[in-house]
Amino acid sequence: ELKNTSGLLYPPEAPELQIRKMADLCFLVQHYELAYSCYHTAKKDFLNDQAMLYAAGALEMAAVSAFLQPGAPRPYPAHYMETAIQTYRDICKNMVLAERCVLLSAEILKSQSKYSEAAALLIRLTSEDSDLRSALLLEQAAHCFINMKSPMVRKFAFHMILAGHRFSKAGQKKHALRCYCQAMQVYKGKGWSLAEDHINFTIGRQSFTLRQLDNAVSAFRHILINDSKQPPAQQGAFLREYLYVYKNVTQLSPDGPLPQLPLPYINSSATRVFFGHDRRPAEGEKQAATHVSLDQEYDSESSQQWKELEEQVVSVVNKGVIPSNFQPTQFCLNRYSDNSKFPLAVIEEPITVEVSFRNPLKVPLLLTDLSLLWKFQPKDFNVKHDGEAKELGTCDDDTIGTEAIAEFLINSEETKVARLKLFPHQTGELHILGVVYNLGTVQGSVTLDGIDPSIGLQTGKFVSNGLSVRGRQDLEIQGPRLNNTKGEKTSIKYGPDRRLDPIITEEMPLLEVFFINFPTGLLCGEIRKAYVEFVNVSKCPLTALKVVSKHPEFFTFGGNTAVLTPLSPSASENCSAYKTVVTDPTSVRTALLSSASSVDFGVGTGGQPEVIHVPLPDAVLLPGASVQLPMWLRGPDEEGVHEINFLFYYESIKRHSKMCHRVLRHTAVICTSRSLHIRATVCRSNALEDEEGRGDNMLLFVDVENINTSETGVKEFHIVQVSSNSKHWKLQKSVKISEDKGAYLCHQEDGKSGF
Repeated sequence: ELKNTSGLLYPPEAPELQIRKMADLCFLVQHYELAYSCYHTAKKDFLNDQAMLYAAGALEMAAVSAFLQPGAPRPYPAHYMETAIQTYRDICKNMVLAERCVLLSAEILKSQSKYSEAAALLIRLTSEDSDLRSALLLEQAAHCFINMKSPMVRKFAFHMILAGHRFSKAGQKKHALRCYCQAMQVYKGKGWSLAEDHINFTIGRQSFTLRQLDNAVSAFRHILINDSKQPPAQQGAFLREYLYVYKNVTQLSPDGPLPQLPLPYINSSATRVFFGHDRRPAEGEKQAATHVSLDQEYDSESSQQWKELEEQVVSVVNKGVIPSNFQPTQFCLNRYSDNSKFPLAVIEEPITVEVSFRNPLKVPLLLTDLSLLWKFQPKDFNVKHDGEAKELGTCDDDTIGTEAIAEFLINSEETKVARLKLFPHQTGELHILGVVYNLGTVQGSVTLDGIDPSIGLQTGKFVSNGLSVRGRQDLEIQGPRLNNTKGEKTSIKYGPDRRLDPIITEEMPLLEVFFINFPTGLLCGEIRKAYVEFVNVSKCPLTALKVVSKHPEFFTFGGNTAVLTPLSPSASENCSAYKTVVTDPTSVRTALLSSASSVDFGVGTGGQPEVIHVPLPDAVLLPGASVQLPMWLRGPDEEGVHEINFLFYYESIKRHSKMCHRVLRHTAVICTSRSLHIRATVCRSNALEDEEGRGDNMLLFVDVENINTSETGVKEFHIVQVSSNSKHWKLQKSVKISEDKGAYLCHQEDGKSGF
C-alpha cells in the first residue's frame, strides 16, 4: 500500500499503480510509445488523487519516453520536465530528485543542441542551501554556453568563476582551482585587468593551500607584472602576499638557483657600461680634463669626431697605416654606440654598469644588497691555456670584486637608475648576466622619529616590514637589426650586442691631465700662457705621449726648463708671453725683449702639425709621477664660442696583445671677442742707422685699429709694447710713439707707429 499526499493509501491492486507498472515494463522492453501513453494516463490519475510525488515521476518518465521514441513522432515535452522539477522542489521538497531531473533534462536538451535552454534550466536550480550542488550546476551551465553554435565565451568564464567560488565554499579546493584556471584562459590578455587580478589572486591562494607553490608564485607574479589599476592599498596587499608565498618556496630549496623576480621592471636596452675610474674633481686652480662620464649624453657627431682624431694619431704613430686590428676606444657603451665588438677593460680598473629600474606599482619598492651577477673565464692572453668559467655574485671574490648597494629605494611609479661596479683582478673574459637583490616593501604606516614617512623615504631612512625575498633578473639586450644584405632586408635578423661582455686585459698606464690658469675667454689673436700637468696614476710607466686636435693653431707646448716652468705658475706675470725691460730710464728708446723664444712656441718652421709630441722628461712618465709644462694659447681669429677637442694619446712601455694604446679626451670651451686689427708695412731706410752705425736698415710701420664694438667687452686698449721674433732682425727704436702714457685706442680708433 502506498500513501499519496492527501494521506490516502493506494492498495497494491489500485489501477493507477497497475498502469505505472505496465508503463515501466514497456519502458524496459524499449516500447517507448506504449510507455509514454501509460505514463501519460498514470500522470492524470495521480494528479486527480493529489499524489504529487508520483505525478512528478510519471511526468519525468513520460518526457523521457517521448524523447526515446524512434523517429520522434512527437516533440520532446520539455514542459513535462519543468513541471516535474518544480513539483519535486516546491511541493515535495525533495532536492535530490529535482537535481536528478534537471541533469537528465539538461542532457536531453544538449543532445538537441538546445544549450541555451539547458543552461537556463541548470541555473534555475542553484540556491544557497547547497554550495556543492550549485557549483556542479553552474559548471554544467558554463559548458552549455561554450558549446553553443555561437559560443558565449564571457558567460562561460563568468559562470566558471561562480562555480569555482561555490566549490571553494564547499571545501572542494581542487575543483575550485580547476574552474578558476579555465576562466583565466578567457580573461587573460583581454584588458580586463581587475578581473585578471581577482582570478590570479584566487588561483594563487588556492594553489598555496594545495601546496602547489610554483603555481601560486606564477599567479601572484602575473598580478604584479600587469599594468594594475588597483588602489595602492590593494597593490600592497598583493605584493605582501607574493613575498610571503615566495619566501615559502625558497625555504623548500635554499641551495637552489636564484629565481627570477618580476619587480622592478628593467629596461635592458637602456643599460650603459662605463670603463675606467671616475675622474678626480678640480683641485683649487686646477681644472681636470673633461674626458667621458656617465653624466654626459651621447652625441653621435661628437663620437665620430673623437674616432677620427684617434685614427689620425694612430696613423701617424704607425707611419701612415692604421693597423687591421685597430679598435676605436669607447669609454661608455649604450644603445647608440657600436657594440658589435667585445669591449676592452683593464685589470684593476672598475667597470660601472648603469641599470634603469622602473616601479610600475603605486607602492614603493625597497631593494637591498643590490649587486651585479656575472660569469668569468680566467684567461692569459700570452698563453693558450684557458681557465674554468666561474659564475658568482659575491662581494668578496678574489677574481672579480663586486660592489653592492645596501639600500635602493624606488618610489611609486618611479624610474630610477643604479650604478653598480665590478673590479676585475684577473685577465680573462667577463660576462655580465644580470642583477641580484632582495626585494621588499617599505612600511609606510610607521613614522620615523615622529616625522612623516614620506620625508623618511627621501632622506634614506627606510623602514622595512621585514618581509623580503632574494632573487635575480637577467639583462637581455637585443642587438641592432641587420639591414645590409638582401637576405637581412627580407628577414628579421639582429646582430650581437656585446656591451656586457668585456675582455679584461693586462695592466696599462693611466693618465690624468690638469689645466692651470686655462682661460675661458680670449681676445681674437690674443696669446695667453697656461700650464698643463700630466699625472700617471697607474702602477706602470707611460710613454709616447702625444696630443691631437682639429685646431693645432690654438695651442703649443713650451719647454720644461726652470725658466719657463716657475714654482708658482699661478702668478699673473707668468701668464704673459712677453716681458719688457727698460735699459735707459731717461731715454725714450726702450728695448723690447721677450721672455719666450721661437723654440718655446713649438716647431716654428712650416705648418703646425695636427699631432703634437708632448716633451716628457726622458720621454717616460713613471708611475705616480707628474710633470708640468707651459702651454701657449692663441685666441681664434673669429669671435664667438669655440669648442676645441684635445685627444691625448699614450702607450705602455710594454707591448700588449689586446690593447696597444690609451687615450684621454678633453673639450675646451673658449669665448673670443674682437680686439685689434693690425697692418704692417716695411720699406728700406737709407738714413736710419743702427747702434753700430751701420745702415741697410728697414722702417716698419704698424697700423693698429680697435675693432671691438661690443659694449660688454674691452672698451679701450693701451698699447704698451711691440715685440718682434726673428733670427736676423730686431726692433731698435720707436720712430713715432705717444708720450710715456703710451697709446690708447677706444672704439673704432686707430693709431700708427714706426720702428
